[in-house]
Amino acid sequence: MSANTIKKATALAKNGVVMIEDDLFQVKSSSDPSKSYMVTSDSCDCEGFKNFYKFHHGKGLKANCSHLEAVRIFKKMSDKKTLGKK
Repeated sequence: MSANTIKKATALAKNGVVMIEDDLFQVKSSSDPSKSYMVTSDSCDCEGFKNFYKFHHGKGLKANCSHLEAVRIFKKMSDKKTLGKK
């Protein structure tokens, strides 16, 4: 994953992720504030995720996007906050 994707995902994790259910999140678009995407632990409805395999041609990579990575970071941040309160 590119450094730029990690940078976008980190910013989104801090300000752009809302937990809807246990494994369902709404994540803001980093490029268009009027858009958001529905994300689970392993999928996203953004175009980048949908087209991942088209652009990476089965190089053994698992589909990913900044929104999915933002949810992973958000979960880690939430876990750390929870552990810190115990």
